[in-house]
Amino acid sequence: MADMGNKFDKLKGDAKEGLGKATGDDRLRAEGKTESTAAGAKDAVQNAGDKVKDAAAGIKDGLSKDR
Repeated sequence: MADMGNKFDKLKGDAKEGLGKATGDDRLRAEGKTESTAAGAKDAVQNAGDKVKDAAAGIKDGLSKDR
């Protein structure tokens, strides 16, 4: 499941990026884009880890039923 901190960081980054675009502040826009991208990547890694754990649990359950 996605971490709420990652979602907050993504929203914060999106807001900074939008504010940077609106004000013409390229540094703020780039900073916001970087924060948003990093939060999205962390979320994707956590989701992938959760899927691996779920798959491993399913395999374990399947093996224990065969016995």
